[in-house]
Amino acid sequence: MAKNLVIVESPAKAKTIEKFLGKDYKVASSFGHIADLPTKELGVDTEGDFSPKYIVSKDKKDVVRKLKGLAKDAETVWLASDEDREGEAIAWHLAEELKLKDDRTKRIVFHEITKSAILNAIENPRGINYNLVNAQQARRVLDRLVGYELSPVLWRKVKGGLSAGRVQSVSVRLIVEREREIEDFTPEASYRIDAEFANAEGKTFRAKLPKNFDTKEEAEAFLKDNLGADFKVVDLTKKPAKKSPAPPFTTSTLQQEASRKLYFSVSKTMTLAQRLYEAGHITYMRTDSVNLSDDARKGAHREILKAYGEEYAKSRQFKGKTKGAQEAHEAIRPTNFASHSVRADRDEQRLYELIWKRAIASQMSEAQLERTNVKIEANKHDKVFTANGEVLKFEGFLKVYLEGSDDEDSEEQNGMLPDMKVNEQLQNIFINATERFTRPPYRYTEASLVKKLEELGIGRPSTYAPTISTIQNRNYIEKGSVDGTEREYTQFTLENGKVSEKKLTETVGSDKGKLVPTAVGKVVNDFLVNHFSNILDYNFTAKVEQSFDDIAEGNEEWTKMMKDFYTDFHPHVQDVAKNADREVGERILGEDPETGKPVSVRLGKFGPMVQIGSVEDDEKPKFASLSPDQTLDTITYEEAMDLFQLPKELGEYKGEKVEVNNGRYGPYVRFGKKYVSLEKGEDPMSVDFDRAMELIKEKEKADAPIYEYEDKPVQKGVGRFGPYLKWNGIFINVNKKYDFDNLSDEDIVELIEDKKRKEREKIIHHWEDEGIRVEKARWGRSNVIKGKTKVELPKTVDATKITLEEAKDIIAKKAPKKKAAKKTTKKKTAAKKTTKKTTKKTSKK
Repeated sequence: MAKNLVIVESPAKAKTIEKFLGKDYKVASSFGHIADLPTKELGVDTEGDFSPKYIVSKDKKDVVRKLKGLAKDAETVWLASDEDREGEAIAWHLAEELKLKDDRTKRIVFHEITKSAILNAIENPRGINYNLVNAQQARRVLDRLVGYELSPVLWRKVKGGLSAGRVQSVSVRLIVEREREIEDFTPEASYRIDAEFANAEGKTFRAKLPKNFDTKEEAEAFLKDNLGADFKVVDLTKKPAKKSPAPPFTTSTLQQEASRKLYFSVSKTMTLAQRLYEAGHITYMRTDSVNLSDDARKGAHREILKAYGEEYAKSRQFKGKTKGAQEAHEAIRPTNFASHSVRADRDEQRLYELIWKRAIASQMSEAQLERTNVKIEANKHDKVFTANGEVLKFEGFLKVYLEGSDDEDSEEQNGMLPDMKVNEQLQNIFINATERFTRPPYRYTEASLVKKLEELGIGRPSTYAPTISTIQNRNYIEKGSVDGTEREYTQFTLENGKVSEKKLTETVGSDKGKLVPTAVGKVVNDFLVNHFSNILDYNFTAKVEQSFDDIAEGNEEWTKMMKDFYTDFHPHVQDVAKNADREVGERILGEDPETGKPVSVRLGKFGPMVQIGSVEDDEKPKFASLSPDQTLDTITYEEAMDLFQLPKELGEYKGEKVEVNNGRYGPYVRFGKKYVSLEKGEDPMSVDFDRAMELIKEKEKADAPIYEYEDKPVQKGVGRFGPYLKWNGIFINVNKKYDFDNLSDEDIVELIEDKKRKEREKIIHHWEDEGIRVEKARWGRSNVIKGKTKVELPKTVDATKITLEEAKDIIAKKAPKKKAAKKTTKKKTAAKKTTKKTTKKTSKK
């Protein structure tokens, strides 16, 4: 048995580190946190010192048991979890749960997984930093108090199944407020003047008027003023300029740049960066520092000299602007600058190359530019055209890397202007006066939301990815696919001595992949802002983050912070729960012409809906769901009333009723058990029987078998994950290696056989008589499956050793319990009243 036990967070990291240490060291993984607050209770002593109740989760009991055994046999236990607050808390939980003795326990940290870094850490151990532990506890406990107390209020006052969180709710607020700015925005028109000129040598270039005209009349009059005008250069200046490189990546800037350049989501970026770190390719990826160590700067300098030459090298150190940045840490960088790329998954490789380029560019010389500004005058008016050009004299860091931008209005970099002299006569090719409209604020992308949160001091490097994932998983926010609308604009052109006018069209308001609030997100946000404005206040949230930083530095007592917060928070929650009105985002649109009852739109149990009448009426209200492209804020009375005309019966086909209706995923035609979606933007009210039959015939053609294999039909289609084949109830993805439109018989057989092989390889156990099987799943996990019941097993469970009885037990625990028979309405009402009384008694205690 090894004398030393090293405990790290992940098995991948364990494998990498074990290669660097000798036979006297055993490296094991805790698989992340081993203890946390319980899921079914608050788990915090709010009447005492706010001490948390930590428990070992079920899926970690085997891990803890195994680590206890290894620790018992080791002379020294080295706690080597990550160097951030979460890592420090993991080290503390390990020390507590494994009952480690101080004289046999050492805490080590490292910023990169390289042999030198690991050996250096072993030579320089320290104790557990309880200030960092307390900062993590403060965050965990505060977020538990907010979520645990606010969520039940949302269930009662808005809609069941909702939840609230401190940073998540503020993020939703940012997105909702931006969406409302867009909805309230009124575009204003003006006319931009662009011209093309040629010098004496016939070389052309573009110029413009610095200021737009406010009206169509002014723009047209200006073009007429230029009829027969002579133009000349009145001023020409050339100035040298420099462009400096951006600092190396922090967590936030890596997430932003990977989104802009590689189109990765924030969570994908962090997953890939974690793998690169654990494989020893990059330094720790959760950091808000832009520092590089002396060794790193020297390593970058050597590589720049070798790859590019002396004139490209310039060592520099950056100072971070982020609130609470831990400057003792390093920025994200390669562990070895000599490796321009790595052998890895393609996306990991692309992210590594981005990190390498950014870090190496930060240690390179400035780019040298020459900027030219030309002013052009006409002899018939006093307006001056300007043209700007930029010439790159020396690439410097631009040889490697240029930082991306979130500015969607930024124009392409201007190129060179032709040689000109002051007083030189120019020929005017044309002048355009184009109607342009002011634009609403841009919706947030994941990257720009991270940037905004960082600017406001909300959240820290470890929180951005889970925050954005959480608000999408809760269905408060979705990645929008907003179709634009056609807009007409006017353009006047002066060319060949004549002014002409033409009407053009453009698509505006189109947004793909931007963060858009759902109806639920808006209603929840409005309720929380109205009743808990302090919790959703940006300054309050940033101040809380500062308190966590102060606790981490030992300058604030975490339990005092909790008490100060909870003393005001808890009574306020109780008051809102008792006295606040329900919030369903209701809007009265008008009256139903037949009954005179109110027509309203609001959030219902299954999402946004239109309602005729109210629950107080003798007759049950009528309901209709909104279509996916309609919102609570913008739907009109006419659109709402149209929804009640659906489903609309159109006729019969093959003895089945044909109807058109609106569903959760949009409008569709239905006959029998078959559904056919309408084309995007197609109004279900305008669909007649002929159009329905057209769609049905297309569907039948698309669903017709293209081949028969083992006496079973093969169909093909395109779904949300791309092209696929369907055979024997199995869906088979067709990758780009195949020509999907022209699949040969051999291709089809190969795809099916390959899928069958993969399905066979997935199966660990298959008890056919019982209808139970155990299969491999993603990320090294496994699933126990019976019918539609699927139970994912923890990584720590060896699925090959599961018996049939154990599998039955796992399924039995997961299977839904049969509901008791429904009671009469009167008894139901009485039960509700009893519950309310009990609740009141409990809260008095």
